[in-house]
Amino acid sequence: MRNGIVILFVLLWSLPLALMAQVEQVVMEARPDTIILSEDTIPEWEKRMLVMDTLVVEMPDSMTQAIAAEAEADIRELAPNKSAFKPNPTRAMLYGLIPGMGQIYNRKYWKVPIVYGAFLGCTYAITWNQMMYSDYSTAYKDYMYDSTSGNPSSEWHTSWQIFVPANSSPEAEINNTSFRDNTLKRRKDYYRRYRDLSIIISAGVYLISLLDAYVDAQLFDFDISPDLSMRVEPVVTPKTPYSSQSYGVNCSFKF
Repeated sequence: MRNGIVILFVLLWSLPLALMAQVEQVVMEARPDTIILSEDTIPEWEKRMLVMDTLVVEMPDSMTQAIAAEAEADIRELAPNKSAFKPNPTRAMLYGLIPGMGQIYNRKYWKVPIVYGAFLGCTYAITWNQMMYSDYSTAYKDYMYDSTSGNPSSEWHTSWQIFVPANSSPEAEINNTSFRDNTLKRRKDYYRRYRDLSIIISAGVYLISLLDAYVDAQLFDFDISPDLSMRVEPVVTPKTPYSSQSYGVNCSFKF
């Protein structure tokens, strides 16, 4: 009885092997060029490659976005920043020799109307004062000639007569020293003074525009904190051999 059980077990164990061998023989006969690989015949490295090819890793959307953002930041850091602009102070000052060009070079376009407005104002002041000075200077010279000759009706030296008051006449003012000194000479000197002052102011505006272009280029990338607040806090000064303890307020600016 025991021998029969052992024989039956051997038959049941060998039956699948016999069937597998028969199947392999049939396949080989049908396609001789086909090689059947069992799990034992596949190398270990090929098994790993198959696993890596079939393995699908799914990441959360937040992690994917974080990795993509980090990679983009790294690429941006490594790539040359062509948009960065740093003006050259010397070149800015050279451009500034033409009014407004230094500000344009520094890309501070909002300053250009201010510069040109200042120059237009100075040009108008110089032109106006020069025109008035020329009129009064000519009138004063003509008056001096007519008062010396005693002929106020001379047709070549009548420019001063347009400044005669409406309630008077050239004949009455020909020897009037008050009219000569207070009207002609004083106004001539007044407009000459302000013409010269306008020229000096124009030169100052020109120098300021040059200085602004140079300093603006120097401080182009100077970083200033947005917090420009003033900090106020109480302070206690300790007692020393030379002074007693005192209380006060400390004010500090942060920039």
